[in-house]
Amino acid sequence: MSCQQTHELIHGYLDGELDLVKSLEIEKHLSHCHACTQNYEALRSLQSRVSDNSLRFEPPASLEKRLRSSLRREEKPQPFRWRWAVAAASLLAAMIIIWSIAGFASRQSPEDVLAQEVVASHVRSLMANHLTDVPSSDRHTVKPWFDGKLDFSPSVKDLSPQGFSLNGGRLDYIGNRPVAALVYQRRQHSINLFVWPATDAPAVNGKASERQGYNVIRWSNAGMTYWAVSDLNLAELQQFVQLLQEQT
Repeated sequence: MSCQQTHELIHGYLDGELDLVKSLEIEKHLSHCHACTQNYEALRSLQSRVSDNSLRFEPPASLEKRLRSSLRREEKPQPFRWRWAVAAASLLAAMIIIWSIAGFASRQSPEDVLAQEVVASHVRSLMANHLTDVPSSDRHTVKPWFDGKLDFSPSVKDLSPQGFSLNGGRLDYIGNRPVAALVYQRRQHSINLFVWPATDAPAVNGKASERQGYNVIRWSNAGMTYWAVSDLNLAELQQFVQLLQEQT
């Protein structure tokens, strides 16, 4: 796929509107085209900022009350005035519906947005057959590989004796920043463990959820944020998280 074709389809790719074949072609192009990758990251950043809840406009709580009070003051409305009253009431109803829809669409919390990105990155790594940049079961090989590629050093644990084998690691991009993705295997189930420095938000201990059929567990420890995602059943994914926490 050329840069021109990528430019024409990048918005559809960003919004998840392309079919699998086109999505994979764009991802292959982005993997070796620095200019198109910069353009894609800029669009992702813009999309994230536009969806910020701080941009929402909340109508004054007293708006409806003032309109109804104004209408009631008309004790004997003439036919002409009555038509204006009906029009005002219809306009008010339409505004309330629009604000309700807009409020629902922008009700996602920052955590919801991150969870969506985590699941999307997990699915993308499976679809594009790009689980690892450094395929290795040796944590002493995987951990040093991240040196110089990230502004932090992720902790890499060997859980093979407990049935969770380390398959390697890769770089990923979540929450507008590069992150470490450590890949583990439980039977036929791949587990993506995303790691990056924690923010000033309150610490989270093993918060689990289900999104698009995948189990997701988030926690923070020692100044780092962790997200584990897999189609593995929740009980075994929680066991995986507990083993990691015990070794941290």
